[in-house]
Order: sequence, then C-alpha cells, then structure tokens
Amino acid sequence: MKIMVVDDEKPIVDAVTYNLEKEGYLVTCAYDGGSCLDLYRQDRPDLILLDVMLPTSSGFDICRFIRRTDDIPIIMLTAKTEETDRVVGLELGADDYLPKPFSMRELIARVKSVLRRSYREPDKPTEMPIIAGPLVIDPARREVSLDGHAVSLSPKEFDLLRFLASHPDQVFSRDTLLDRVWGSDTYVDHRTVDVHIRWLRSKIEADASSPKFIRTVRGIGYKFSGW
Repeated sequence: MKIMVVDDEKPIVDAVTYNLEKEGYLVTCAYDGGSCLDLYRQDRPDLILLDVMLPTSSGFDICRFIRRTDDIPIIMLTAKTEETDRVVGLELGADDYLPKPFSMRELIARVKSVLRRSYREPDKPTEMPIIAGPLVIDPARREVSLDGHAVSLSPKEFDLLRFLASHPDQVFSRDTLLDRVWGSDTYVDHRTVDVHIRWLRSKIEADASSPKFIRTVRGIGYKFSGW
C-alpha cells in the first residue's frame, strides 16, 4: 500500500518514511499544503499522514477538501495537544489523531489499524434498490437519487445511509453505527457520527432542521424512517 507523508519538518518526514518503508509500504512525501493536494490528485495514496501546521494550507483545510469527495484514511499529526484541535480534526473526518512527539512503534500500529478497518471486506450489498418515496438508494451501483436527481455522497456517507435505510424504523446508537459503518476497532468518537448525519441531512432532506428520512431519537441515536 502507498502512504503519503505530509509535514514541513524534513527530519520527521525522513524518519517516518524510513520506518514505513521498513514495514513494506510505498511512501510519497509532501512538505506543504499545495504540493500535498497536487500529489494526491496525481497519484492517490491508500492513506495520508497529515500534519496540521503546514505552509500555504493547514492540515484541517486539506482534510476538509478531501472529505468532500473521498473517504481515504487520514491520520492527523500535530504538535498541538489541546482537545479542541483533536475534536476539530475528527469532526472534519480524520480517522485518527496522533500528537507529537510520537514513537514510531505507535505510529506504525495506528497506520496498520486504520488501514485494516478502512479496507476490510464490506458487507455484501443488497442488490435491489432501496426506495423511500423520492429517495432511491442503489447499493449495487453505490448511487443515490432524490426526485430523479443524482445526490453526490462521500463513500462513508453512502455506507451510513445504506445501513440506516436497510433497517427502516430501527433505532441505532452512535456506538452501534461506529461499529457497523466505521469498524469495531475505530478510534473516532460519537461526534463523527453526528457530523456525517448532519452532512447527509443537508443533501437529502428538504429541511435539515426538520428531517423526514434520518430522525434523531433523543437519548439513544438515529433511525431511518420509511416514506
């Protein structure tokens, strides 16, 4: 697998590259936000190790940009240890967050864990489309349409919507959704589920503040309501 290391400190990049290559990974490197996005577009990696503090664009900005269309695994690297920074990274869609300084053994363990759960064998999709009024979810083609118009979803947004819609009117806790959609060994917290639910509602609900499809069950979690 190919891993992109993005950090403006060359000694860190060199050390991380050396240890990843010892584990058999192919490594590409970038030292600022602009070159990171250029390299990402040219040769998409399987995972990105992304520093927060970068020239030209912050790691948060890059994570936000990539998450609009891609569910590629991202591990944030940062010298900041404040909880708010960790929360921001996770809410933007980062899969894990590793503060500096870190041990190479821990970094390798995190990389293997994130790759393992991100590329696990997916559940066999239901071949028949799921139809809920104007909303059509096609698991085989991984396509969603609303009132006949295509809806653009990230891979994880699609997985979350498909799982909920496959179990109409069944309430799922955030822990269960993390387990079934993200994987049982995930490092992300409940806020990640809430953020993805908010993104989904903004795309499929006529009024996101009064949703008809994905409803909140106070104190428990979420459910998909049939039309």
